[in-house]
Amino acid sequence: MNTNRTPDASTAWTFISNHGHVLVCIVRDPNVRVREIAQAVGVTERAVQRILRELEEASVIVRTRQGRRTHYEVNEGVPLRHPIEAQHSVGELLRVVRS
Repeated sequence: MNTNRTPDASTAWTFISNHGHVLVCIVRDPNVRVREIAQAVGVTERAVQRILRELEEASVIVRTRQGRRTHYEVNEGVPLRHPIEAQHSVGELLRVVRS
């Protein structure tokens, strides 16, 4: 059994999407930088920018500039997008995975 945190080829998938991972990063630090999110999630900065744009278009996050930094706010009341879990909100998911 693989007990380390690095997935090998047989365990490369995860239960939460990259969109969910980006949200967790934002909840942990609302002033997190794109570079830091990319490193934590394991994707490119360009992928993070696309995910942030999609989350903003879906009203899941609100981005505001504060000087040279970006501040993120998560709208926890937005329902999850898939019909199987649409009766639950973004906030409910985040409460489960927050650390």
